[in-house]
Amino acid sequence: MHLRHRPALTLAATIAMLALAAGCGSSDDWSGPHAEPSAIGALGDGFTASALPPAPESTITPRPGSWDDVRPSADYRVVLLTAGDDDATGTLVDAVRDWADDEDVSLKTVTATDPHHYIAKIDQAIKMGPDLIITAGNELVDPLATVTANHLDQPFLVVGAELAEPTHNVTAADWTGASFRGEGLGASSTYDPSSFTPERARDAVRSGVAAVLSGLTGIVIWLD
Repeated sequence: MHLRHRPALTLAATIAMLALAAGCGSSDDWSGPHAEPSAIGALGDGFTASALPPAPESTITPRPGSWDDVRPSADYRVVLLTAGDDDATGTLVDAVRDWADDEDVSLKTVTATDPHHYIAKIDQAIKMGPDLIITAGNELVDPLATVTANHLDQPFLVVGAELAEPTHNVTAADWTGASFRGEGLGASSTYDPSSFTPERARDAVRSGVAAVLSGLTGIVIWLD
């Protein structure tokens, strides 16, 4: 009795099997067990003006670079929620993606294009179960003000804008020229799209994430 020999796997089939196996453990798969996120490193002197935590809804002006030593722990999961195709929003989106690449963050993107579906897109981002939702685009501010208070266990970071009355789960990072608070509401400064430089956007993302990881939430980080 002769045993049948199995045909050798083709190179293409082998590559496909390896890719499938690698995908099962990929950081893009958020269905598996996930450790509670934490900060690696600590905020430097001058991030806050006092040893006491800032009051809810207060504004702090951290010393530049005082956030540089804070990194997210492994397998940090972030959803980038974005709306708008203007250059300012694009600069923020690039900054979030660059930061995610640098820190090996698992990043997924939800893009909202129809104003009638903005709230649905925020809900979609929440249901993905991220450690943090970072939002970019002034068009999302009013919908966020409607939704975030109903999801207090979900942290949000708004970059380049802020909510007028944020709950403790919503942190913002902005600067002169980037302080939109919603339709019909006053802002700390006049909107200036030219102020959205790559450097400002980078600092907003990094300082904001550092604050969230360090437990300083529900505040506005003002970049001087």
